Amino acid sequence: MPRIAVVNKEKCNPQGCGGYLCIRVCPVNREGSECIVIDTDKKVKIDETLCTGCGICPNRCPFGAIDIINLPEALSRPIHRYGRNGFHLYQLPTPMFGQVVGILGRNGIGKSTALRIVAGMLKPNLGKDKEAEWDEVLEHFKGTEAQNYFEKLKSGKIKVSFKPQQVDLIPKTTKGTVLELLRKVDEQEKLAEIMDALDITDIKNNDISTVSGGELQRIAIAACALRDADLYVFDEPSSYLDIKQRIKMCEFIKSLAASKTAVLVVEHDLLILDAMCDLIHIMYGKEGAYGVVSLPKAVRVGINYFLDGFIRDENMRFRDRELKFVAHEHYQKILNTPTLTSWNTITKQLEKFKLQVNEGLLHKNTTYGVLGENGTGKTTFVKILAGLIKPDDGVVDASIKVSYKPQYIQTDSEEIVAAVLQHALQHYEVQLIRPLGIKDLLLKPLNTLSGGELQRVAVAHALSQPADLYLLDEPSAYLDVEQRIACAKVIKDVVAARGTTVLVVDHDLMFMDYLSDNLMVFSGRPARQGNATGPFSMVDGMNRFLQELKITMRREKETQRPRINKPESRLDREQKASGKLYYSKSN
Repeated sequence: MPRIAVVNKEKCNPQGCGGYLCIRVCPVNREGSECIVIDTDKKVKIDETLCTGCGICPNRCPFGAIDIINLPEALSRPIHRYGRNGFHLYQLPTPMFGQVVGILGRNGIGKSTALRIVAGMLKPNLGKDKEAEWDEVLEHFKGTEAQNYFEKLKSGKIKVSFKPQQVDLIPKTTKGTVLELLRKVDEQEKLAEIMDALDITDIKNNDISTVSGGELQRIAIAACALRDADLYVFDEPSSYLDIKQRIKMCEFIKSLAASKTAVLVVEHDLLILDAMCDLIHIMYGKEGAYGVVSLPKAVRVGINYFLDGFIRDENMRFRDRELKFVAHEHYQKILNTPTLTSWNTITKQLEKFKLQVNEGLLHKNTTYGVLGENGTGKTTFVKILAGLIKPDDGVVDASIKVSYKPQYIQTDSEEIVAAVLQHALQHYEVQLIRPLGIKDLLLKPLNTLSGGELQRVAVAHALSQPADLYLLDEPSAYLDVEQRIACAKVIKDVVAARGTTVLVVDHDLMFMDYLSDNLMVFSGRPARQGNATGPFSMVDGMNRFLQELKITMRREKETQRPRINKPESRLDREQKASGKLYYSKSN
């Protein structure tokens, strides 16, 4: 059985364990061999050929720095390895011409590495300490679709256009206006058409340093699509986009797949991934240790396998639990619970933007979702409820205690996570720390955390504070699918256990469907005028919101997960005719 040993050098702390505890307890070392030795950096390294897989060293290491992983025989040789005892990647996604192929998996298991290899940006080493020769790569993939693809990539017959994950870095490397940037990459003379399709015509003369995150994302997608390529690769294209923009982006990326072009996409919004792709690869493994790419699956089947944690046709269980959706009935209003807070009609003018929030109230023991386009005042309303902004007209009940997680989380603090979450560690370890996967982050300084890690810490901190109302602005940002479902479950558990109220702003419709009891809907003209209505029942609120998007939704029978109906399909036409754009038990 193939075996890999992974050592996290950041976690390895020989002084903290009393001097190389793993070396002292290793049975192979005690018999006189050198299975675990001291490396040149004074940390440990492990000889995988001598390791017996006994499991003693990973269990005894007090810092969780060692992983010993027994793999199936089929995974005897990695595609790429980041050094001895480093991260291992097994197998690759395969581009399919004429189709959009998605990649679905957790953060930290090699999705971006796999994309870079397929795009020709990173040459695989096949587990060696140096790049492999092309002949070795082709021999490794002999008899597969990948062999044909890499032969073409080697000979220059395939041109790749790549949209990176971190679009926020674009202003640091690029100067000039949006139009100047896009003109430089327009190899197909489709500049006006693509700018119009992605709603960036109105900002074409803006300097690239002044545009928002959502605008940067659409600019990056446009720049990728303007190149004359055979393969278009999009790494997390929905980040920063509101749901209306996500639907447009989805349709645009689908339109790129033609007989002579292929599309690869990594995406964490399951609803969008489902609507966008023809096939998907499931990626599984252990964060920071190894990742495995499955064979391609039909998109519905693949997503269901992912939620189940078991790939049936490969007989591979990669998670010990299912990720479940519940087909709960949404009530018109939570009439049996007392009112927590209320407001009369509120108005607020911010430069050229005016917000009006119609009269409403929030009940105790309830979770409220807030949906709407970017720039229609959702964050402004949340800040008014938090007492950070005063309305020009109208009154909000200020007697309740509020805990607020802002939309943008930035910190240069060197304070460690454990100090920030001291209250959560003392009172809510089971309710917050464990399910949000924060245990491994506790000794890290805040300024070293990734976007997803910082998001989970911010959510845990907000929910650990004593409050009557919790306000969470875009808590799913940077989280993978499993983390989003875990976060939604944590929010629902907090409401149930404490009888409190949570109001959540987010753009992931599946995430909002999972956690919300009632909905508020924001409409208007982005950056000009916003109008907030509700709260409504889920059915009424979603019907109002989906009407603007011109889409309908149904539940998947096996998993109860929400899905977008194909435009003009039988279900789409029937639901539009009945006025029930959003599924309920009655439709």
